[in-house]
Amino acid sequence: MHAELEVDFRAVAEFMKAHLPGYAVAERQRAIGLRRDGELVAGVIFEGFNGRNLWMHVASKPGRRWLNREYLSACFRYAFVDCGVERVSGYVEASNLDARRFDEALGFKEEARLKGAAQDGGDVILYVMRREDCRYGKVSPNGLGLAPARRVPAEVRATRAADAARRGQGR
Repeated sequence: MHAELEVDFRAVAEFMKAHLPGYAVAERQRAIGLRRDGELVAGVIFEGFNGRNLWMHVASKPGRRWLNREYLSACFRYAFVDCGVERVSGYVEASNLDARRFDEALGFKEEARLKGAAQDGGDVILYVMRREDCRYGKVSPNGLGLAPARRVPAEVRATRAADAARRGQGR
């Protein structure tokens, strides 16, 4: 099977709408999808970038063996290297055991619970992966981050500059 990354936001967003209940396109989101033999089989949406954290949302075709280390590396390198965040966050309804197992198998750790916040009246679990805990990509043992660093995309630089300007820290 031939696998390749999909970085066309519109294509990945349409996939996410079809496979992630409640997903809606919002300003400043970014996406990385995975194609197998030309078909989009997985997508990750990144949003809520604030300089230290961003939120990651994952969806895939059911029953497909889509997950591979290269795709995980691309997604986490985007967060930790390109965006330079210290942590990636996600949330899962406590009743969604498959999603919980998936996040925990990737190395996400439970950070908090929002009691009664899920659509079914149950809890929502907030998960986090810190840069130093990431197993996907070359993580230095001393916690200095992923290497080698790639050039930061123009939209991320612009977002950082606008955020710094709002905080009165112009660069």
